[in-house]
Amino acid sequence: MDGGAAVARVLKDHGVPFVFTLCGGHISPILIGCKRAGIRVVDVRHEVNTVFAADAVARLTGIPGVAAVTAGPGVTNTITAIKNAQLAQSPLVLLGGATVTVLKGRGSLQDIDQMSLIRPHVKWAASASRVTEIVPILHRAFATAASGVPGPVFVELPLDLLFPESIVREWYLAKTPSRTWAEKGLQWYLRKHLDRQFAGGQDLVFPSVITPTPLAASKPVVQRAAKLVERAERPIMIIGSQSLLVPGEVDRLAQAVTEMGIPVYLSGMARELLGADHFLHMRHKRRMALREADLVILCGVPCDFRLDYGNHISRKSTYISVNRSRLDLRKNRRPDLPILGDPHAFLLSLSELVKGSEGKYQSWLETLNGRNQAREDEIAGMAQEPGDGVNPLAFFKTMD
Repeated sequence: MDGGAAVARVLKDHGVPFVFTLCGGHISPILIGCKRAGIRVVDVRHEVNTVFAADAVARLTGIPGVAAVTAGPGVTNTITAIKNAQLAQSPLVLLGGATVTVLKGRGSLQDIDQMSLIRPHVKWAASASRVTEIVPILHRAFATAASGVPGPVFVELPLDLLFPESIVREWYLAKTPSRTWAEKGLQWYLRKHLDRQFAGGQDLVFPSVITPTPLAASKPVVQRAAKLVERAERPIMIIGSQSLLVPGEVDRLAQAVTEMGIPVYLSGMARELLGADHFLHMRHKRRMALREADLVILCGVPCDFRLDYGNHISRKSTYISVNRSRLDLRKNRRPDLPILGDPHAFLLSLSELVKGSEGKYQSWLETLNGRNQAREDEIAGMAQEPGDGVNPLAFFKTMD
């Protein structure tokens, strides 16, 4: 089995449905292997879109997306999308081609220091130097991308690890003369280098895929949160992207949120979790609601610019933050109850202890819904205003 086929086998084992690419010679064995393995290869017109597409697949399926790009400019063209995936906490694996191992740093075609360039923008980066390293590196890449705070990882795969050994030996030795002692010494070195590269390559082991288990909040911590909810009269939840990292559990999560009866604002990938007309789903006047709430629960949402770095939350309110990231958990504002763990699992556990009794938050809900409706009426009125061209609000309301 050549390296390209080994890559495809690992991707198949991890349930990868698509590989996004812009075809290049440094990665062609990967694309051939994927096609033979039944993985759909999608060719785009700029490498940045390989990562944007892989990011989208990850968010919609929960499986780390995969992009494969050629060496040099292929890798550099992905940086914007890789940084976006890092900030959005999207799990994906970027496979980057590289020049043959003996030519690194010698001015080979599209040979640059890719590792130094990309390390600041990914959770983890590795470069294979032997065929036997391909499988364990890729398994670690998938585990790293999906565990803890999800994010992108980068795996560099030199060209001579991806082709069959016989072809690579022909490349290395066919054009190397052996007339002088120096030339014979070079041939000896190249043979030893190839022996090291391909040692054990015929006996690759493909371990079983182990799905990372997200860190869950402890039962006493969830119980403490439940007591704070029970005492609250004007609670607010903001649910963000981290709560939707298990796409197959969306319906269960929506049911859990409904059962708690707490007014909710949704952000990021959590938008439309409850549907447009859900009685708990608030859309307008969030800042005012946060100022008046006596309990604020942020689930997978940092106190960044969207919440004015935490200033939207009243200092008089009790503040609970649930996040997979230690950094985001306390970013700009220290919570009264910090919960390091998966927001999705926390919400399911909390819903088992908190059931919104009918009418408990009725007055609070009427206030928030009244503001929502007033803003909707204001928008409807603005959509009726005449102008020189198409009224954009009228256009989008009609479209909606």
